[in-house]
Amino acid sequence: MAAAAYEERRWNRFGDTMNQFHSYFKQEFNTIYELADGTFSKRGMSLSLYLEKARQLNTHLTMHHTIEEKHIFPILAKKMPEFALETEHGHIESHKKIHDGLDELATLVYKFKKEPTTYSPTEMRACLDGFREVLFAHLDEEVSDLQGENMKKYWTLEELEAIPM
Repeated sequence: MAAAAYEERRWNRFGDTMNQFHSYFKQEFNTIYELADGTFSKRGMSLSLYLEKARQLNTHLTMHHTIEEKHIFPILAKKMPEFALETEHGHIESHKKIHDGLDELATLVYKFKKEPTTYSPTEMRACLDGFREVLFAHLDEEVSDLQGENMKKYWTLEELEAIPM
């Protein structure tokens, strides 16, 4: 039984690893959303610190997606069409939609840092609402696609373990 559990962990390595990253991103997004109403001050945060937290989420998601697109997706795309560049409804297309929202967030954060008196909880939440659905759906779909049961359709365990992650 222990051998079977070990093998399942090996098959699920990609999905489990990605789930850890994606859970962090969801938690950070939800925190930024929740605190957008100004309650960041009740947690001892200044507006500047709150905006820095939003900027960091943007930076971390951008870095995460860049690593995926340059180093992981090209390998996965050899056997899994949802990771290919030219797939209309694939993960890279989702990245583009997410980054449209992140670009808007970056513009807003810059504006609010430059002119703190213009900070608007409504505007901040509207921006976040603008890409929340595509972000969360993408994060969940990617984890699902990388779970062992799905990976078994495309790869041998030896091939999978040769992919750097």
